[in-house]
Amino acid sequence: MGTNTSSLRPEEVEEMQKGTNFTQKEIKKLYKRFKKLDKDGNGTISKDEFLMIPELAVNPLVKRVISIFDENGDGSVNFKEFIAALSVFNAQGDKQRKLEFAFKVYDIDGDGYISNGELFTVLKMMVGNNLSDVQLQQIVDKTILEADEDGDGKISFEEFAKTLSHQDLENKMTIRL
Repeated sequence: MGTNTSSLRPEEVEEMQKGTNFTQKEIKKLYKRFKKLDKDGNGTISKDEFLMIPELAVNPLVKRVISIFDENGDGSVNFKEFIAALSVFNAQGDKQRKLEFAFKVYDIDGDGYISNGELFTVLKMMVGNNLSDVQLQQIVDKTILEADEDGDGKISFEEFAKTLSHQDLENKMTIRL
Protein backbone atom coordinates (compact mmCIF):
# COMPACT_ATOMS: atom_id res chain seq x y z
CA MET A 1 0.00 0.00 0.00
CA GLY A 2 2.95 2.34 0.29
CA THR A 3 3.50 2.10 -3.43
CA ASN A 4 1.70 3.90 -6.18
CA THR A 5 -0.96 1.40 -7.18
CA SER A 6 -3.92 2.41 -9.27
CA SER A 7 -6.39 0.17 -7.50
CA LEU A 8 -6.77 -2.18 -4.60
CA ARG A 9 -6.65 -5.89 -5.22
CA PRO A 10 -9.70 -7.81 -3.94
CA GLU A 11 -7.58 -9.70 -1.41
CA GLU A 12 -6.22 -6.40 -0.04
CA VAL A 13 -9.74 -5.06 0.39
CA GLU A 14 -10.78 -8.29 2.10
CA GLU A 15 -7.78 -8.17 4.44
CA MET A 16 -8.49 -4.54 5.38
CA GLN A 17 -12.12 -5.31 5.96
CA LYS A 18 -11.13 -7.94 8.54
CA GLY A 19 -8.91 -5.49 10.42
CA THR A 20 -11.33 -2.57 10.39
CA ASN A 21 -15.00 -1.79 10.82
CA PHE A 22 -15.41 -0.78 7.18
CA THR A 23 -17.33 -2.53 4.45
CA GLN A 24 -15.63 -3.29 1.14
CA LYS A 25 -17.58 -0.45 -0.45
CA GLU A 26 -16.40 2.00 2.23
CA ILE A 27 -12.78 0.86 1.84
CA LYS A 28 -12.93 1.47 -1.90
CA LYS A 29 -14.50 4.89 -1.31
CA LEU A 30 -11.80 5.77 1.22
CA TYR A 31 -9.12 4.61 -1.21
CA LYS A 32 -10.41 7.05 -3.82
CA ARG A 33 -10.27 9.84 -1.25
CA PHE A 34 -6.80 8.74 -0.18
CA LYS A 35 -5.56 8.90 -3.76
CA LYS A 36 -6.93 12.44 -4.12
CA LEU A 37 -5.05 13.49 -0.98
CA ASP A 38 -1.85 11.86 -2.26
CA LYS A 39 -0.96 14.84 -4.45
CA ASP A 40 2.45 13.57 -5.54
CA GLY A 41 1.13 10.07 -6.29
CA ASN A 42 3.77 8.26 -4.23
CA GLY A 43 1.24 6.08 -2.37
CA THR A 44 1.51 7.96 0.91
CA ILE A 45 0.14 11.16 2.37
CA SER A 46 2.74 13.46 3.87
CA LYS A 47 2.11 15.98 6.62
CA ASP A 48 2.19 18.72 3.99
CA GLU A 49 -0.44 16.92 1.92
CA PHE A 50 -2.66 16.57 5.00
CA LEU A 51 -2.20 20.25 5.73
CA MET A 52 -3.53 21.12 2.27
CA ILE A 53 -6.97 20.13 3.56
CA PRO A 54 -8.43 23.43 4.80
CA GLU A 55 -10.36 21.84 7.67
CA LEU A 56 -7.23 20.13 8.94
CA ALA A 57 -4.90 23.04 8.36
CA VAL A 58 -6.72 25.07 11.01
CA ASN A 59 -6.88 22.23 13.55
CA PRO A 60 -4.24 22.84 16.22
CA LEU A 61 -3.86 19.12 16.91
CA VAL A 62 -3.48 17.98 13.31
CA LYS A 63 0.24 17.25 13.61
CA ARG A 64 -0.36 15.09 16.70
CA VAL A 65 -3.15 13.22 14.92
CA ILE A 66 -1.01 12.66 11.83
CA SER A 67 1.82 11.31 13.98
CA ILE A 68 -0.63 8.81 15.49
CA PHE A 69 -1.87 7.80 12.03
CA ASP A 70 1.79 7.26 11.02
CA GLU A 71 2.24 3.96 12.84
CA ASN A 72 5.65 3.13 11.40
CA GLY A 73 7.03 6.62 12.07
CA ASP A 74 8.31 7.22 8.54
CA GLY A 75 6.79 10.70 8.33
CA SER A 76 3.95 9.81 6.00
CA VAL A 77 0.75 7.78 6.09
CA ASN A 78 0.17 4.88 3.72
CA PHE A 79 -3.28 3.55 2.94
CA LYS A 80 -3.15 0.73 5.50
CA GLU A 81 -2.25 3.22 8.23
CA PHE A 82 -4.92 5.60 6.96
CA ILE A 83 -7.68 3.00 6.98
CA ALA A 84 -6.61 1.55 10.34
CA ALA A 85 -6.67 4.98 11.98
CA LEU A 86 -9.97 5.99 10.42
CA SER A 87 -11.59 2.74 11.54
CA VAL A 88 -11.29 4.00 15.11
CA PHE A 89 -13.66 6.82 14.17
CA ASN A 90 -16.12 4.62 12.29
CA ALA A 91 -19.61 4.45 13.78
CA GLN A 92 -18.90 0.79 14.58
CA GLY A 93 -15.62 1.64 16.32
CA ASP A 94 -15.65 0.80 19.99
CA LYS A 95 -15.26 3.23 22.86
CA GLN A 96 -12.02 1.60 24.06
CA ARG A 97 -10.23 2.25 20.76
CA LYS A 98 -11.52 5.83 20.69
CA LEU A 99 -10.19 6.34 24.21
CA GLU A 100 -6.84 4.84 23.25
CA PHE A 101 -6.56 7.19 20.28
CA ALA A 102 -7.47 10.23 22.40
CA PHE A 103 -4.94 9.15 25.02
CA LYS A 104 -2.21 8.92 22.36
CA VAL A 105 -2.86 12.54 21.41
CA TYR A 106 -1.71 13.56 24.89
CA ASP A 107 0.90 10.85 25.48
CA ILE A 108 3.47 12.48 23.23
CA ASP A 109 6.43 10.27 24.18
CA GLY A 110 4.37 7.07 24.06
CA ASP A 111 5.36 5.89 27.53
CA GLY A 112 1.79 5.08 28.55
CA TYR A 113 1.36 8.15 30.75
CA ILE A 114 0.36 11.76 30.28
CA SER A 115 2.88 13.88 32.13
CA ASN A 116 2.41 17.42 33.31
CA GLY A 117 4.62 18.63 30.47
CA GLU A 118 2.78 16.63 27.83
CA LEU A 119 -0.60 17.90 28.98
CA PHE A 120 0.76 21.45 28.96
CA THR A 121 2.16 21.01 25.44
CA VAL A 122 -1.07 19.65 23.97
CA LEU A 123 -3.27 22.19 25.72
CA LYS A 124 -0.93 24.95 24.53
CA MET A 125 -1.47 23.69 20.97
CA MET A 126 -5.20 24.02 21.52
CA VAL A 127 -5.39 27.39 23.27
CA GLY A 128 -2.43 29.11 21.64
CA ASN A 129 -1.89 32.48 23.23
CA ASN A 130 -5.43 32.81 24.58
CA LEU A 131 -4.14 31.90 28.03
CA SER A 132 -0.88 32.85 29.65
CA ASP A 133 1.53 30.04 30.44
CA VAL A 134 0.82 30.59 34.14
CA GLN A 135 -2.93 30.22 33.61
CA LEU A 136 -2.42 27.16 31.46
CA GLN A 137 -0.07 25.59 34.01
CA GLN A 138 -2.72 26.11 36.69
CA ILE A 139 -5.24 24.22 34.55
CA VAL A 140 -2.72 21.45 33.91
CA ASP A 141 -1.85 21.13 37.59
CA LYS A 142 -5.53 21.03 38.58
CA THR A 143 -6.29 18.44 35.89
CA ILE A 144 -3.41 16.20 36.96
CA LEU A 145 -4.41 16.56 40.60
CA GLU A 146 -8.01 15.55 39.86
CA ALA A 147 -7.24 12.69 37.45
CA ASP A 148 -4.14 11.22 39.11
CA GLU A 149 -5.64 8.70 41.50
CA ASP A 150 -2.42 6.91 42.46
CA GLY A 151 -0.49 10.11 43.18
CA ASP A 152 2.41 9.45 40.81
CA GLY A 153 2.13 12.89 39.21
CA LYS A 154 0.98 11.65 35.82
CA ILE A 155 -2.16 10.27 34.22
CA SER A 156 -2.28 6.61 33.23
CA PHE A 157 -4.61 5.31 30.56
CA GLU A 158 -6.91 3.90 33.22
CA GLU A 159 -7.08 7.26 34.99
CA PHE A 160 -7.66 9.00 31.66
CA ALA A 161 -10.47 6.59 30.78
CA LYS A 162 -12.10 7.07 34.16
CA THR A 163 -11.90 10.85 33.83
CA LEU A 164 -13.64 10.67 30.45
CA SER A 165 -16.13 7.98 31.45
CA HIS A 166 -19.02 10.45 31.44
CA GLN A 167 -18.21 11.79 27.98
CA ASP A 168 -20.10 10.66 24.90
CA LEU A 169 -17.04 9.56 22.92
CA GLU A 170 -19.04 7.31 20.64
CA ASN A 171 -20.64 10.36 19.04
CA LYS A 172 -17.90 12.93 19.57
CA MET A 173 -15.27 10.74 17.95
CA THR A 174 -17.28 9.28 15.08
CA ILE A 175 -17.16 10.04 11.38
CA ARG A 176 -19.95 9.15 9.03
CA LEU A 177 -19.08 8.03 5.52
